[in-house]
Amino acid sequence: MVIEWLEFQVPVADRERYVQLDDQVWTSALQGYPGFLSKEAWIDPHDLERVVFVIQWQSREAWKAIPETELTAIEQCFDEAFQAPYQLIASREFQMRRFPTGPITPR
Repeated sequence: MVIEWLEFQVPVADRERYVQLDDQVWTSALQGYPGFLSKEAWIDPHDLERVVFVIQWQSREAWKAIPETELTAIEQCFDEAFQAPYQLIASREFQMRRFPTGPITPR
């Protein structure tokens, strides 16, 4: 599993509309692609202008298989609807590892 981590700076006055519109435009579009698992929006209580999106993909290959032209079209649709300033401040990728959980036994 791969995590796509995106951090945006959005004016506080526009933040809720931004998160809702992102769900309507971006999340709805991404749900149509193979390998999309989930997406969460996180608000930083110490920096109210920071919005973090955590997107889970089945694999990096599935995520990166989305054509750039389609991503550009989705972004244009979002920007036309939002019409307020925002800025991407960080983009990261993580690989999720799952290990068995349970009591730790001493060696």
